[in-house]
Amino acid sequence: MKVEDPWVSWDRRLKKLIKHAIVESEESTCNRLKVGAVIARHGRVISSGYNGAPSGLPHCGEECAPSGPPCTKTAHAEANAITFAARYGVATEGAILVSTDSPCLTCARMIINAGIKEVYYSREYRDTKPLQEMQAAGIRTLLI
Repeated sequence: MKVEDPWVSWDRRLKKLIKHAIVESEESTCNRLKVGAVIARHGRVISSGYNGAPSGLPHCGEECAPSGPPCTKTAHAEANAITFAARYGVATEGAILVSTDSPCLTCARMIINAGIKEVYYSREYRDTKPLQEMQAAGIRTLLI
């Protein structure tokens, strides 16, 4: 009798990836919302990111509160994961992105241009236009 390797299960890998995105979100330096993202290929993380101030710039302060206006100081988690991969020569073509939140429009467009084929997220952003744009570009999106 053949025993199935539990690590081969897609559901198990996806759960592992969302946990990794949650851990990344804990590193966020934004006071308004903590977001984490991972880019993976074949269930293995190839890049990750969280929202926070660009390297060497000041982090959010009191002006960035959970009930306040959108933060203008941070680079988003998806953007940080994509640019980290680019900086170190890691190809994202055909990979998946797993995030704690669905992307904003700017990040959705970066995802499209990065060649990412699927996006999974656990909270939906208030604007669903980014999801529609990614779907129009042939990217599968799924709330998990």
